[in-house]
Amino acid sequence: MQIIEGGSNPSSKGPAEWFTGTVRIDSLFPAEAPSRVAGAHVTFEPSARTNWHTHPLGQTLIVTFGRGWVQREGEPRAEIRAGDVVRFAPDERHWHGASADTAMSHIAIQESLDGSAVTWLEPVSDADYAR
Repeated sequence: MQIIEGGSNPSSKGPAEWFTGTVRIDSLFPAEAPSRVAGAHVTFEPSARTNWHTHPLGQTLIVTFGRGWVQREGEPRAEIRAGDVVRFAPDERHWHGASADTAMSHIAIQESLDGSAVTWLEPVSDADYAR
């Protein structure tokens, strides 16, 4: 058994190469072999969002606070709120983030395949975000 104490890992700023706006990432647990699963609590300030991206083995989001938006390629964006769970299929191109006027936090859980848990793509344009 291992207990990872809350607040024992430092917060980090979401890199500008992966996010638009102000994003904070709090690692909850890293993938430790033989497991490939990692989790983080991610907080998005209003209008902050991820770039388009994919996960080789999919991703699960558990919304813990606020109101946000998610979108998979080719479909309209959907609103998410605290208590919602979102599952993305493997290699499904998508983005997620806060709504324009409300912050949003979620727990993100994903698995690595051959050492990679995500492929980051281009930013979501302001026009696409606003649709």
